Amino acid sequence: MKRTTMAIAATMMAAVLVFVGCQKKEAKPAKAAFHIGVVTGTVSQSEDDLRGAEQLIKEYGAVKDGGMIQHITYPDNFSEVQETVISQIVGLSEDPLMKAIIVNQAVPGTAEAFRRIKEKHPGIFCIAGEAHEDPLVIEATADLVTNVDYVSRGYLIIWAAKELGAKTFVHISFPRHMSYETLGRRRYIMEQACKDLGLKFAFETAPDPSKSDVGVAGAQQFLLENMPQWIKKYGKDTAFFCTNDAHTEPLLKRAVEGGAMFIEADLPSPLMGYPGALGLDLSAEKGDFAKILKKVEEAVVAKGGSGRFGTWAFSYGFVTTAGLGEFAIRVAQGKAQKDSMKDMLDAYGKFTPGAKWNSGYNVDVNTGVRAKNHALVYMDTYIFGKGFLPSTAQVVPEKYFTIKNQAQ
Repeated sequence: MKRTTMAIAATMMAAVLVFVGCQKKEAKPAKAAFHIGVVTGTVSQSEDDLRGAEQLIKEYGAVKDGGMIQHITYPDNFSEVQETVISQIVGLSEDPLMKAIIVNQAVPGTAEAFRRIKEKHPGIFCIAGEAHEDPLVIEATADLVTNVDYVSRGYLIIWAAKELGAKTFVHISFPRHMSYETLGRRRYIMEQACKDLGLKFAFETAPDPSKSDVGVAGAQQFLLENMPQWIKKYGKDTAFFCTNDAHTEPLLKRAVEGGAMFIEADLPSPLMGYPGALGLDLSAEKGDFAKILKKVEEAVVAKGGSGRFGTWAFSYGFVTTAGLGEFAIRVAQGKAQKDSMKDMLDAYGKFTPGAKWNSGYNVDVNTGVRAKNHALVYMDTYIFGKGFLPSTAQVVPEKYFTIKNQAQ
């Protein structure tokens, strides 16, 4: 009897050891067959872009752990250390498993980095998300360029401001941004739209967070100090707009306090400026944009901002990084075509359930040539306390597509 019991115990122990051994073997993750490089700004300059990279890592794993995604960030003072930015991007291409490299935002230097990459590794899919460089420059080296639709939004943001009762529109920026083809053109489109729709247009200058001596902190302090004066100067029925992410939080903080208006950020998101401006802790809602939007909306309405403040329901920066990453993965897997806007927007749609998008290809204002590798995208504007405005259903008058950047 004892020998039988011992034999059964030994057999069971052997089975357990075999089972445990199998468990360990099955639990070991397989290394990714290919890698995707993702380059974004830091938390201080473009947090949403970075969070999109984190979402990709969450889904597909980091390269260091055997996953697909290799994420790096460029310095906050990227305009002053352009060669460093170029070297960082090019460095990703030395990975023999690298299939695609996405830069969001594609700051100056991205075009040159892609040129160098294509010389040695022509098969790497190079994607410039929210490109800062002149369209003709970045289109020449990138396989795909995306920008928020600066032409349509230049008109539609003014249209939305009028819908909400604004009498004045104030555009805040600095010379470096106004030298960009896309940002400069949008500024003049906005000015023309104000004339056509009956709003007063004003331009105010603020320090450049990435190039001026005062840095991010000084630029933000400038907004905190000057916004109350501007609200007094232009009146409460004024919609304010800025071209820099770092300016957005102090602008919103003072706009809410002073009873002014804000249609949407340069790169719209319920996370862009609102949490800091309103003192919100969104850690419990992290990654859930429906809950994030609801919490921000409740805070805006509680402070008397109903019908006067807006955003996109989903973060443009987050979706650009995550959506382009998803698109690159599908292309590498043979599930999408790299020149298909439909396939690209399908990848975006994974992260924006229920949102309405509109898109088109960038047209060179001087030649009239349509770039098939440069997509312009936008979605409906969401107004807190009011709901969606039908922005994507509006027809933008054709004349706005021929307005040039007069700052160049």
